Amino acid sequence: MFREMTRRAFLARLAGGVALTAFAPYAMRMAFAQNATTPDLAPATVPAVQPDPENVLRKTIPSTGGNIPAIGLGSWITFNVGNDTALRDECAAVMAAFLDEGGIMIDSSPMYGSAQDVIGYGLARLGLPKSVFSADKVWISGGDNGPGQISDSLKKWGVAQFDLLQVHNLLSWQDHLPILQRMKADGQLRYVGITTSHGRRSDDLADIMRREPLDFIQITYNPQDRMAEQQLLPLAQDRGIAVIINRPFQGGRLTEYLAGKPVPDFAADIGAQSWAQLILKFIISHPAVTCAIPATTRVNHVRENVRAAHGPMPDAALRARIAKAVAEA
Repeated sequence: MFREMTRRAFLARLAGGVALTAFAPYAMRMAFAQNATTPDLAPATVPAVQPDPENVLRKTIPSTGGNIPAIGLGSWITFNVGNDTALRDECAAVMAAFLDEGGIMIDSSPMYGSAQDVIGYGLARLGLPKSVFSADKVWISGGDNGPGQISDSLKKWGVAQFDLLQVHNLLSWQDHLPILQRMKADGQLRYVGITTSHGRRSDDLADIMRREPLDFIQITYNPQDRMAEQQLLPLAQDRGIAVIINRPFQGGRLTEYLAGKPVPDFAADIGAQSWAQLILKFIISHPAVTCAIPATTRVNHVRENVRAAHGPMPDAALRARIAKAVAEA
């Protein structure tokens, strides 16, 4: 509670100054793109070094041959801020910085409290940018309830259709997957997927991957949670299924544990300046992984996360060294 109140008070005192700083680069690009007037921004709001979104690592979606940046934006916990305008503006600033760095995939779920509404709020403030890859989920018992929930989710986001819909945590997947496949066939949806987390129900997910025509799966994977290497990641490669990675930092626990511990010297060889970037490079360099979706409430962290998709990536040997370094830290 203290942290939230401090954050709210800080934002209120700045009267939107933090949000302005984060929105500035993206807002200026959009203004030029739309042949509009450049926003009246003080020079201090523009970063000294502009990011180059073109250099972000992009990975292939096997079912279509398309590609997306390897770092997305999650919204679990971090965007569940209710109707607090200051905190909503903070989330919108995170979204602006994420897009400014070249990210496109934003992931949410009806399970995540007010996160969908907050994403819709942020997208509206950003002028509903067309670059966003919208990924949401169906999380409700019974197939008859799925379409209504999807409709509600669309309204909360403020978009005409989703790029990706996933059955969340395999809930009523036998009912929901056929509905999502029909939506895809009718042009109402680009991709269909299914999710799990914390390593739960891996065998069930593997069975579904073998039997169903999936475009995406979403699972947990990081240097300490590596069970997916045994079955799910090889199977995804074999079946041509894209893989989204949730909980890359174990819900923040992993980065909190590593805070203050020295980053290994070899991190500099791949341009990783922090444990967070080293962990993300470990994840997105796996051949089966398409995108990782770390969640954050901070603009500097979202920029740091997306920039992990720049520069050299570790090979198998260096990935093993990263896992060992995390384990021994």
